[in-house]
Amino acid sequence: MAHMLEIKNLKKRFDDLEVIRDLSLNVDKGDVTAILGPSGSGKTTLLRCINFLEKADAGSMLFDGKLYEFGKVSKRESAAFRRKTGFVFQNYNLFANKTALQNITEGLIIARRMPKEQAEDIAMKALSKVGLSDRSSYYPSQLSGGQQQRVAIARAMATDPEIIMFDEPTSALDPELTGEVLSVMRDLASEGMTMLVVTHEMGFARNVSNKVVFMEHGIIVESGSSREMFEMPKEERTREFLRDSLKGEI
Repeated sequence: MAHMLEIKNLKKRFDDLEVIRDLSLNVDKGDVTAILGPSGSGKTTLLRCINFLEKADAGSMLFDGKLYEFGKVSKRESAAFRRKTGFVFQNYNLFANKTALQNITEGLIIARRMPKEQAEDIAMKALSKVGLSDRSSYYPSQLSGGQQQRVAIARAMATDPEIIMFDEPTSALDPELTGEVLSVMRDLASEGMTMLVVTHEMGFARNVSNKVVFMEHGIIVESGSSREMFEMPKEERTREFLRDSLKGEI
């Protein structure tokens, strides 16, 4: 069976630093894949290359029956890819001068030329899903970090994407706000949303994701089902990382 997303031989360097080294990765429909690894292992760069926010040097990607050559993707191709995918940034990336509702409708009205009324209807449904229908007229500065991130997730959901990518979605949040964001992501996962999540939240990786990828130095050291990775990791480096991250749970 064909995978929903197939990355082959992805390479990316910044000057002399090889950040991603010949990396290949598959994602199937309905997968919630957690990407783990120490700082500087290339996790965020991987996600940004997949979404064409960063230009990779080599490799290819097959998505929705279309082949993308990383080194030579046109603006039209990257725009077509983004129309079918969602991306949630670490720091929310909301427009400060627009309300929660407007942050979601903006892309629908401008990029997709959707009538305003229809866009607002979709945006309100998305806000309701993340528990923020009563905050639609609030500006980002009037919302907590957790609420801002939930607006960002609602914005990603509003485009009805085939996959949503999350780049460390809780790392900018205080611990007490992290739970509300993870709860929304857990709901999305239970509804069958395909998700690729760079995270340091071990509980999410262990209990919500069905696949785990462990990266270091720009390569995938090990990958497998969440259960395999947490209960029987094969590589010593994976065991060491999980032991440190779980502080003795393993």
